[in-house]
Amino acid sequence: METGCNTKTIAYENRTFLVNMLNFENGMIISISENSPKIGPMLISISSGPVPSTSIIIPTKSEELFLKLLSEKISSFLKGICLVTANFERSLDNNTTKQLMHEIMGEITQ
Repeated sequence: METGCNTKTIAYENRTFLVNMLNFENGMIISISENSPKIGPMLISISSGPVPSTSIIIPTKSEELFLKLLSEKISSFLKGICLVTANFERSLDNNTTKQLMHEIMGEITQ
């Protein structure tokens, strides 16, 4: 993956998500927000061995599992660091979570 910035809009079930990805040689920063760009809960993962290590920077009331899975999956794929922040207007259901994961990972693995 080349360094630089990439933006993707994901529309799913009457919701619109803006995904900003900032690529570096050793990792990535991802911001996911609904309707307008906002910073929210934040996690960071580093893949330095067989299992990624994750730390919470800004705690979340919900969606922690989704953010943790996404951050760890990306850091493992890149063999580096992944910082993820997200702001959602309401909780994500299972199908929306799967769709976001699928779309974001598809963008990264291409």
